[in-house]
Amino acid sequence: MCTITKMKPIQQIALHNPLQLVAPACLLLATLAVGYILKRLIFRALHRWADTTSNNLEEVFIKSLGSPIMIWSLILGIYFATESLELPERFRQNVDRTLLILVILSLTLMVSGLAGRLIRFYGSRMPGAMPATTLTQNLVQLLVVMVGAVIMLNHLGVSITPILTALGVGGLAVALALQDTLSNLFAGFYISVAGQLRLGDYIKLNTGEAGYVTDISWRSTTIRALGSNLIIIPNAKLAQAIVTNYYLPDRRVSLNIGVNVSYASDPEQVERVLIEEVRNGVGAIAGLLAEPAPSVQLIPGFGDSTLSFTLGCYVAEFADQFPVQHQLRKRILKRFRAEGIEMPYPTRTVYVREHSV
Repeated sequence: MCTITKMKPIQQIALHNPLQLVAPACLLLATLAVGYILKRLIFRALHRWADTTSNNLEEVFIKSLGSPIMIWSLILGIYFATESLELPERFRQNVDRTLLILVILSLTLMVSGLAGRLIRFYGSRMPGAMPATTLTQNLVQLLVVMVGAVIMLNHLGVSITPILTALGVGGLAVALALQDTLSNLFAGFYISVAGQLRLGDYIKLNTGEAGYVTDISWRSTTIRALGSNLIIIPNAKLAQAIVTNYYLPDRRVSLNIGVNVSYASDPEQVERVLIEEVRNGVGAIAGLLAEPAPSVQLIPGFGDSTLSFTLGCYVAEFADQFPVQHQLRKRILKRFRAEGIEMPYPTRTVYVREHSV
């Protein structure tokens, strides 16, 4: 009984001398208050830094440091509170070890989240960088978590060699059971690293699916069609498909418009009018480009009842061809009417020969 009284664990202190808990509680609250003030100061400094830049990098740190600062303040407050009490050595060691594990765990989660957000931030801004997909973000976060786990196990005195051996033996069984999943994982990693498909690119598969690449995850690639529908394609299927990327090597897309006029029309006048309408539309029609210069060719040429021209020009990207065609066709029709250039209906001349009896 004397030993228990002399050691004064927290339960005994709370029952027999609760006033001794006042100072530790004050230390805990003071540490939390200091942590809150420190958090406000850090965020204020980040916002001031944001006023001098335009890249919004401070938002990455604010989202990553918001909760961890208060968690670290709580851990530090518990440490100070327990140190101010007369506790058994073994109990104090257990508390210190638990707090250290919590610190390692919180640091790992914070660095993991920060790394993922930095990948997203810089991956979409740095030319030539690996695409900031869900897959690359998850791989980086997984690497950080693995490093944190190794540090934690080392601190606890757990040898990782038997764990690695068990993983090596069980890896074969897991690989056989997850063949499709691993196939999609490695295919997604290859797609991300190869750089032939990037976020935001407009692609079309040989099976007909087409749209903008919105994400590449560990299992599938998501593309958004022009109708805003999402198409989910397994990475393994995408890696084996024939893909047309309309954003590589350049986003510009050639646009060909067929124009039919009467045989009575002057081909030189038709060519001049079409070129002028394209040049006049540059700046007025969103997405229509002045360079490369527009061209007109008498192709396919001589039709049954019309002269068939092909007007060639360039638009900024794949989706611009539809509104550009719409506006150009209206301009061409209005100009042809003003110039007296006829766009005839299909006609056919029938010769009737009379036979005398």
